[in-house]
Amino acid sequence: QVQLAESGGGLVQTGGSLRLSCAASDLTTNFYDLAWFRQAPGKEREFVGGIRRTRGNVYYTDSVKGRFTISRDNAKTMVYLQMNNLRPEDTAVYFCACATGLGPFPRSAPNQYPYWGQGTQVTVSS
Repeated sequence: QVQLAESGGGLVQTGGSLRLSCAASDLTTNFYDLAWFRQAPGKEREFVGGIRRTRGNVYYTDSVKGRFTISRDNAKTMVYLQMNNLRPEDTAVYFCACATGLGPFPRSAPNQYPYWGQGTQVTVSS
């Protein structure tokens, strides 16, 4: 059972930056994607971006391109979400998710990810 733990959320002003971290453990395969989703109150869970472990391919949803950066550590079990130039509409609970095995990239639907972290709140004040 893959375990995911996010950290790094908080309150920031418009234009500020935050860095989220996600630690993945109990992975038994080298074939997996790690992704970030977010969910604002009353809204559907939204794909933010993801990274494929094997080749390091990265994909971002249009609304965060140029502002958010996904990266990983050398051991490839930590994934980071660097968020710059934050806007009030970025306010949400951010989740780390993992999908194992080979599949299409990116996997952007929540139901494609069986493993989830507990989420971390990001609040951007105007």
